[in-house]
Amino acid sequence: MSNRPPRTKTVIGCTLLLAALGANAAACGSDGNPLAAEPYDAADQIAFNGPSGDGKKADPDKPLEITAEDSDGRITDVTARDAAGRYVAGELSADGTRWHSTSPLAANARYTVRVSTEDEDGAPGRKVLTFDTSMPTTEKHLTVEFGPKAGKYGVGQPITATLNQPLKDRNQRAIVERALKVDSTPAVDGTWHWVNDKELHYRPKEYWPTGATIQARSSLEGVKIGDRIWGGKVKPLRITIGDQVIAVTDAASHQLTLYRNGEAVRSMPVTTGKPGFETRNGVKVVLAKEYFVRMRGTSIGIAEGSAESYDLPVYYATRVTWSGEYVHAAPWSVGSQGYANVSHGCTGMSTANAQWFFDNIREGDIVKVINSYGNTMEPFGNGFGDWNLPWQNWRNGSALVAGTPEGPSPSERARLRPQSI
Repeated sequence: MSNRPPRTKTVIGCTLLLAALGANAAACGSDGNPLAAEPYDAADQIAFNGPSGDGKKADPDKPLEITAEDSDGRITDVTARDAAGRYVAGELSADGTRWHSTSPLAANARYTVRVSTEDEDGAPGRKVLTFDTSMPTTEKHLTVEFGPKAGKYGVGQPITATLNQPLKDRNQRAIVERALKVDSTPAVDGTWHWVNDKELHYRPKEYWPTGATIQARSSLEGVKIGDRIWGGKVKPLRITIGDQVIAVTDAASHQLTLYRNGEAVRSMPVTTGKPGFETRNGVKVVLAKEYFVRMRGTSIGIAEGSAESYDLPVYYATRVTWSGEYVHAAPWSVGSQGYANVSHGCTGMSTANAQWFFDNIREGDIVKVINSYGNTMEPFGNGFGDWNLPWQNWRNGSALVAGTPEGPSPSERARLRPQSI
């Protein structure tokens, strides 16, 4: 039982005080209600499973638990967060007798826990607890490397996160994904997609806005992910986005048109993949620009010395797949450019046009192929085909939002936000 005086004594004391001060005196609490007084110290009403002695630290492997010790009182709310501002998710029992954490604690961190209670009369109590957690008992850390490198990119550039060890468990993936934050100015809707056990990609619903600034950061350090696996330190990333540049190649009309911020800037005759070597349809993201590349048929499985064999010096080569698809100068096929598809899968153009294209494109820009007889660019594994996945399919690759309804966009949320008067 609590050692605090019964509430009836408090009411009597307040009444006598009012009589002594007169009718115009201020009441005890709001409108004379003793239940609106300052919260009492709830230390004798709760029990905490954290460390009790000086210098002792809590085991981050164990959940945090707070229970109501006073049978006439109950816990109404608990918030726990560490010095880095990370909150601990928790669950309060329906009768208010027990709260326990449902997300892992961070190792080597200082926590502040604020507990709210009420007694049998409904009067509020408060208690603030602080404790430190110990270092993990294992040295196995999961680290993440963000990509691409810092710099300026096109509107199609995904953010990548590469783990140093695989994660198959969905709950562990959710812990990692929750800790990997991507902020864009202006704000956009976006989410992570697990490409495989060691790689995630982040993209918005639509292409990044022109001029956007994107920052990727992690709060994973010290967080328990699974048995003997703890989050390590992660270097943040900042990139900026340039103009919206989209190059559309129509394999049927043999023309490539480059659009900048929605305006057609230049159209050029091209040739794409011939039968048996059709250029992939769909959206591709520029991976690199290479002034000179030596291209050999053996790199795509063509036998040396066969009728289709080739070994050519190629200039102004803009790479769009890791398997060797480029937009490049092809002076040997100028007679076919604008009329026929004669390449082995690349998009070929005159040297002058290829140089102009090379000078007006950057990594992260979009190259889209339409009306080819080739397959659609695969989403992953051969470059960035991320934009070929419909948005709902992309969301289903997240360990956090898969299967959940989509909320309002940032612009819709801004419109719904109450305006100050």
